[in-house]
Order: sequence, then structure tokens, then C-alpha cells
Amino acid sequence: MTKTAQQGKAGGPRDLPDRRIVVGVDASEQSKEALRWAARYAETSGASLDVVHAWHVSDEHAWLQSLPPPANPTDVARKALANVVDEVVVPGTVQVRSSVLEGHAAHVLVKASQGADMLVVGSRGFGGFDGLLLGSVSGHCAIHAPCSVVIVRPAAAVG
Repeated sequence: MTKTAQQGKAGGPRDLPDRRIVVGVDASEQSKEALRWAARYAETSGASLDVVHAWHVSDEHAWLQSLPPPANPTDVARKALANVVDEVVVPGTVQVRSSVLEGHAAHVLVKASQGADMLVVGSRGFGGFDGLLLGSVSGHCAIHAPCSVVIVRPAAAVG
């Protein structure tokens, strides 16, 4: 039994499995690592993958910095998110639904994880201060998400 049908990459309807993993993605490399981890886990567990980007006017500089105004932030974020998903997730390995939602990332991700089996985030996103081991969004999600939370740290640099 499935929860809902969504548009597949080819445009046709696809049934989403009952298991759902939500992953938060921004413009950071750490969020790409979180997406890679979530995609591998979804593939092995048979879960669908909800890729969520939350945008707030003050935070959207990550993907708007190279565009002249007046770019629509939602359209820019939607296109950038699609590019990240295409870059990271191997086509056909998992069912993917992408969403761009307005609001503070921590609150959007907690809300999006309602009914999910797992929420996956990077340990730090695009913002914040260098040297922090845990960002404010990942910390908030770890405390407030209604499901299990996986915080993906970047791979250790080989020296």
C-alpha cells in the first residue's frame, strides 16, 4: 500500500513507498554529503526521498549571488535544487520528490519530517561560523524533529 502518488522524473505517476526519508539541502557541500548519504540509505531500505530546500529572503544569497536582480528566489532555488539532486542522486535508484518551501530552515525541516521515518541534515550548512561542529539548523532538528535524525559530518580530509 502506498501513501500517495507523485510525478516521476519522466512525468508519469509513481507510487511512493510507505517509508519516507526527508533530507535538507542548501548550497553547501555538507548538504550534498547529507543527500548522498540519504539516497544510499533510501535505496537500501526501499524508502522514498523527500529533498527539501527551505529559503528565507535573508538566507537565499547562497544561490542568488551570481544572478542579477530581479531573479525570483523560489524559481532560482527550485532550479538549483534540481541541479543538486541530478548531480548527487543516481537516476532510477530511489523515488525522489523535491520541494522548495519558504521559511526558516529549522522550522521547515521539522514540519516536513512529520510522518517521516528519518530526517537527514548536514552538520553545518552554508551559513554560520567556521569551526563550529554543529550548526543551528541541525541542532534544532536534532532536538525538535518528530522522527530519527541523522546528522552527516563531512568526510575527514586525507592528509
